[in-house]
Amino acid sequence: MLDTQIEACVESVESAADAQAGGAHRVELCTGLTVGGTTPSPETIARARERLKIGLFVLIRPRGGDFCYTPEEYETMARDVLRAKELGADGVVIGGLTRDGEVDRDRIRRLLEAAHPLAVTFHRAFDASRNLDEALDVVQELGVKRILTSGGAATAEEGIPVLRRLVGRAGPGGRVSILACGTIGANAPRIIRETGVKEIHMRGTRLRAVVNALAVA
Repeated sequence: MLDTQIEACVESVESAADAQAGGAHRVELCTGLTVGGTTPSPETIARARERLKIGLFVLIRPRGGDFCYTPEEYETMARDVLRAKELGADGVVIGGLTRDGEVDRDRIRRLLEAAHPLAVTFHRAFDASRNLDEALDVVQELGVKRILTSGGAATAEEGIPVLRRLVGRAGPGGRVSILACGTIGANAPRIIRETGVKEIHMRGTRLRAVVNALAVA
């Protein structure tokens, strides 16, 4: 399991540096984790870039709550994507749904155009979509690099059957990678083994447990 990519979700420059020292391959930088994460300040992004040699992905989300955004909120996200790119981010984490629970294809395409050529992750709006299989197909068609998901369950462990199905649907040569998330810690080896995911995401506070578990798996 040494080839498993580990992404740590962090809220501060200090936590990002700790994740780098602890063995993370990249960080997802955000703020407001109590509401599921929102866009960090430009100053935080800039300082994190100065400290990190590993990948820096920036969450682009204007508020907590649902994932159905207004035109004005999409405009804010587009500007935040451009700012993150200017500040040296390696990638951005975006997402958005229509009121019908489908991927907001046209507006997500605009955010992808703003992000180019950065790698893009579709965040857990995916798990709130009406049909995960259809959402995967749309996200893959749009050219998103990875999908952050617990398989629609409260935790990755509970979502193992769906995560396994999503990995299979993406296929070995699929353009999109399934990034498993949801209370991952010492259970990481089981989740990886039973789903086939190549990437896992967890809070920075759980990084040590994950690294230790993978080292002996």
